[in-house]
Amino acid sequence: MILHLGYYDGGFHHPHLHCVIPGGGLSADHSQWIACRPGFFLPVKVLSRLFRGKFIAYLYEARDQGKLTYAGQLSYLAEAEGFNCLLHELRRIEWVVYAKPPFGGPEQVLKYLARYTHRVAISNGRLLELTDNDVTFSYKDYAAGNSAKTMSLETCEFARRFLLHVLPRGFVRIRYYGFLANSCRAKKLELCRRLLSASETEPESVNEVQQGADQSNLSSVLKTCPTCGQGKMVIVGEILGSRHPNVSVEFPHPTTDTS
Repeated sequence: MILHLGYYDGGFHHPHLHCVIPGGGLSADHSQWIACRPGFFLPVKVLSRLFRGKFIAYLYEARDQGKLTYAGQLSYLAEAEGFNCLLHELRRIEWVVYAKPPFGGPEQVLKYLARYTHRVAISNGRLLELTDNDVTFSYKDYAAGNSAKTMSLETCEFARRFLLHVLPRGFVRIRYYGFLANSCRAKKLELCRRLLSASETEPESVNEVQQGADQSNLSSVLKTCPTCGQGKMVIVGEILGSRHPNVSVEFPHPTTDTS
């Protein structure tokens, strides 16, 4: 999980999170790699409502513990009636969770995030002019088609926005969980690579498993059984449908020990 406390997007503070999540994981007994279903990663509608519920619940908790402040246009939320009315409205609307596959695959996503993990809030190349009172810098206006623009801020305001990117004491920019956790990363990664390699292993020869099979029908390529790791899988038919136009059905070959 990569935490960004903000960056200069037109000079505005924009806190957000980037999470890199694998499309699978180790089984409970660490004997196999379990991949998510093809074409499926997260139930978007369920996730949006779950996020809404959790967010509102934590808002209530923060209010009860006196952790919220209400300044300016938010002053009406200091009263219980105003606060409860706002959260009631938030429950009635759908919260948007947007998910789509990356255009260039996972490699492109990791390459994009790698550019931001250890850099500062703004590079020297974007600082255009400095006077006794103002700082002028360049930025991309994403709302205007990523067009390049410039902005000038008073020196104190520029410093204030820059310091918003300094991590508070005890915060870590990058956190790792699961098989990437610091305490077990080397061991778990080695295990994941070994299991993934084994699951992709093809038999050396079709004849080793399917004696006398029609050699012209090489579309029924045998694969190692993902459960036992020993038996060989044979495609025996295809299920055609509107949602899954070409789904292969595989069963252990009857002449092979499937454990």
